Amino acid sequence: MRGRFLLRKERLGEALRSFQAKGYAVFLPYLEGETVLFLPYDGRREPFLEWPSTLPPKSILFPQSETLFYFHRTKKDGKVRVELEEVAPSQQILIFGSRPCDAKGFSTFDKVFVGDHPKDPYYMERRLKTTIFSLTCPFPTPSCFCLSVGLEPDGKEGSDIIATQIDEGLYVEILTEKGERLMEGINLEDGASFEGEVQMRIERTKRLIRRPFDPKDRIQVGIFEQEEFWKEAVSKCISCGLCTYLCPTCYCFNITDEAALDRGERIRSWDSCMFYHYTLEASGHNPRPTKFDRFKNRVGHKFLFFPERYEGSISCTGCGRCVRFCPVSVDIAEIVRRLKEAR
Repeated sequence: MRGRFLLRKERLGEALRSFQAKGYAVFLPYLEGETVLFLPYDGRREPFLEWPSTLPPKSILFPQSETLFYFHRTKKDGKVRVELEEVAPSQQILIFGSRPCDAKGFSTFDKVFVGDHPKDPYYMERRLKTTIFSLTCPFPTPSCFCLSVGLEPDGKEGSDIIATQIDEGLYVEILTEKGERLMEGINLEDGASFEGEVQMRIERTKRLIRRPFDPKDRIQVGIFEQEEFWKEAVSKCISCGLCTYLCPTCYCFNITDEAALDRGERIRSWDSCMFYHYTLEASGHNPRPTKFDRFKNRVGHKFLFFPERYEGSISCTGCGRCVRFCPVSVDIAEIVRRLKEAR
């Protein structure tokens, strides 16, 4: 069934209901005021597909806060026993309307939580049960720079299906077995005649995307290590951590035990390398005590350390959210450009 098809726009609602009927928990982007969020499909509102979501869909597979397991302590004959109750996701998930930069973000998560050892069973279980239906970008935002990190507005990495919006509906390309299973029984038409129009739309989008640097250029380590550079480049940063929460590839987390008497739960929640306490040691020493150290680490992780460990894969998708929503307009793309062009 793999190939290129047309899903007419008047049949989109029918297809979404069919996905639900197959047992998928369907998540789509909805417009909430001025914010676009991925929410469960409610069957009443139209999904908002005009521009990328404010928040990436990463929280669907990597929740902002999740219970890993419950525990119960008992004491008998002077011995303490702890019983655990694991929490495991069971439902199939469909993420509909993600962008290629978001899908690529899940590929980054895969390298860390599935490809490395030990594997993360919570993320891996959700990932195996998730199908990603991505949409190519009809136009970029002013902060997008995906071409500079080796991605494209129709990039396929991480997606099971990718579609382009055209006047008639969605030009759908099925990429994986997951995608085939999802689209079984869906009313599709042959889409071969629309291929030229789709390519024209993609090329038009590419021409509008800014390219602050070339993905093949390397960061100049000399200036990267200069304290003066970072103090000047990110002096206005307020260490709010918004950039990390909006990033489709950031995965820092903290684990805490919340207990009351003999019962409790272990909780994993998002954390940020931009926070002072993230690297604060019990001794009181902090290896990254200033915001300049922390921002340097953030850029270094995405553009130096991660590529070294994962065969050149940059841990940034160029989605531009960290630039677009930064309260003081720190531009990571501009900083990387300077690091690459310095001589």
